Amino acid sequence: MLLSSGDWTAIWLTLKLATSVTTLLLILGTPLAWWLARTSSWLKAPISAIVAMPLILPPTVLGFYLLIFLSPNGALGHFLANMGLSPLPFSFSGLILASMIYSLPFVIQPLQNAFVAMGNRPLEVAATLRASAWDRFIHVALPMAKPGYLSAAVLGFAHTVGEFGVVLMMGGNIEGETRVLSVQIYDHVEALEYAQAHTLSLLMVLFAFVVLAFLYATQKVNKQKAHIGSW
Repeated sequence: MLLSSGDWTAIWLTLKLATSVTTLLLILGTPLAWWLARTSSWLKAPISAIVAMPLILPPTVLGFYLLIFLSPNGALGHFLANMGLSPLPFSFSGLILASMIYSLPFVIQPLQNAFVAMGNRPLEVAATLRASAWDRFIHVALPMAKPGYLSAAVLGFAHTVGEFGVVLMMGGNIEGETRVLSVQIYDHVEALEYAQAHTLSLLMVLFAFVVLAFLYATQKVNKQKAHIGSW
């Protein structure tokens, strides 16, 4: 069955959201992942717990508290309103913020694991060659963590595409603004439009399969390269 204009709008909005969220998380999450991988501070445990909370929290719970916190009467929402900024709930910007929080562990944890896996030896060798801390990070740590960045990007993007509870609570159901693909499927089911829901759901299933197959294939190649490099 052909997709309607509303379906295409939802698909475009979903891809736009996932791209924005993944890009921002990779940029903003890198310092946090690096710190978690290198620190021995007592703050590591509670901050790691906060990062991982979206993995176990029901998305509706997270979306509900974000909605309350960012509403005009909420703590941050009231502050933003006094600054003359538009309210975040029921806006695309609000969807980006909520999705970043919900997809946080899917980006931070692969990056952190990649930084941990490379160990201290490469950085120590670079330090003996008088490389600065910034040079060691840019020219040693980042290239060695490339597989982690690939995993983080794929998982963050795919997870954002599949969101439902958080985006529905935070963004509502505004066509062309916050009605992403998962919400569009929900609308079709509510309207008993099962053919349309089936078409979009099948696209989601195929997308999930391709993403996971690509991720596992990439990990296998990286393991083979690491094994060859160890000889």
